[in-house]
Amino acid sequence: MSPFGDEAFYWLESRHPAWGYSDLPPLTAWLIWLGERVAGHGLVGMRWPFLLLGSALPWVVVAFGRCAFDARVGWQAGLLCLALPLAGTFGVMAMPDVPLTLAIAVALHALLRAMDGDRVRDWLLLGLALAIAWMTHYRAAMAMLAGLLLLACTPRGRAQWRRGGLWLALGVAALGLLPLAVSNWRQHGAGLAFQLVDRNPWRFHADALVQPIEQAVACTPVLYVVLLWALWQSWRRRGDGAPWDLVAWTSIGFLVPYFLFGLFADDLRFRAHWPLPGYLPLLAVLPMLCRETGRGWRVATAAGGVLGGLGTLLGLGYLALAASPQGVDVLASSKAFPTNFVGWRESASEARGLLQRQDAMLVADNFMLAAELEFQLDGQRPVYSLDSSLNVKHGRAPQLAIWHRNEAGLRAAHAGEPMLLVVSEVMREREKLERLGSICGSIEAPRLVARQVLFDGRKSFAYYRGRVPAAPLPRPSDPTQCLFWRNAQAVRQP
Repeated sequence: MSPFGDEAFYWLESRHPAWGYSDLPPLTAWLIWLGERVAGHGLVGMRWPFLLLGSALPWVVVAFGRCAFDARVGWQAGLLCLALPLAGTFGVMAMPDVPLTLAIAVALHALLRAMDGDRVRDWLLLGLALAIAWMTHYRAAMAMLAGLLLLACTPRGRAQWRRGGLWLALGVAALGLLPLAVSNWRQHGAGLAFQLVDRNPWRFHADALVQPIEQAVACTPVLYVVLLWALWQSWRRRGDGAPWDLVAWTSIGFLVPYFLFGLFADDLRFRAHWPLPGYLPLLAVLPMLCRETGRGWRVATAAGGVLGGLGTLLGLGYLALAASPQGVDVLASSKAFPTNFVGWRESASEARGLLQRQDAMLVADNFMLAAELEFQLDGQRPVYSLDSSLNVKHGRAPQLAIWHRNEAGLRAAHAGEPMLLVVSEVMREREKLERLGSICGSIEAPRLVARQVLFDGRKSFAYYRGRVPAAPLPRPSDPTQCLFWRNAQAVRQP
């Protein structure tokens, strides 16, 4: 399966090791760098560290269940983790959510042990896990919030503030903030600005009220209902002490804030996986609750596990279709078409052939296509990106500027040289005029030399030859007069 669009950019970041990037802290890129150093360039090299980490998640859930209750509950919790589609498909892509979620799961297990035993090694493990979470994603803040709720709102939690181990853990966790601090200082706060301001409208949008339905689909409906039941039962028993107080407050600390946050925040990107850490402790209490409850909930939990397992298999089956040319043809006429996984090999092959006939600087119309082309070309040549609004929306524009891979960097290094521009022509209709109409002025004397229409029109790439301008060229006042927009209109779309 070709890299997912964002996954390809994380790979590109791995070729520029740094303390952090304009979209993320550094750990995802570091893991990809390590993977390729061990296994070489390619899909296996890029993904094997994440597959290994994703495969460890059910084992951490087993350990949590064993520590909270007993060995039998631990094994049952691990099986339920495999049945939860969000967790059972974990690690198949090189994405930051893999190390982030595993680190949070380890932190929950370490906190459970530390609050009971007050051993230095458990506090150290808690701090290390939280530091890794901070080095992976800004959403580590949600783990800190969940822990703060537990430590502030429960008698056992408040007692921890008098223990030196907690302060040791917080000190170690703070070390994970150092790469964030360094990268944001060097990039003038680009990472924080993207995560806190640029990507979020911070206004209420009622369509986000469907989040529970999205979660029910992502978890499979029956399993989602029994998980909510487990949350309610844990909340009712939070006064009984360990482990009910920890499970109740940490699960609430992920699920409720993410729901409230989603009502005002970014609604353009896939986010059904965000609350996953909040479900993990509930997987451990479900088997215990089934021992103590009536037959109805036991049957519901068993049915949820079976149906969830089928959902996991369906998810893996979908990815298998996305990895197969025949499977992609099957999906071409459906809304489930894997847009961000397909077409990259074909576009790179066409670009390679055109460059063999006449060498030129290779440029893509946006960051995602640029990263995908460079990955498919084995990183043998730099691929520049035009200053697309897509780069800004995804927080990649500052990073491209730092690498001098944007239009300014292209003009500064290669003014007047031949240029091959690859344009992705299929996109949301509301974005089409803005993105394609803005390309005019980015290439001198463009002429269309090839076009690929793939998968019944679901993907289309146009190839233009021209020259790198020495300065930005005038753009038409009417974007509908732009050559690139007019040519794209001729492509048949589903």
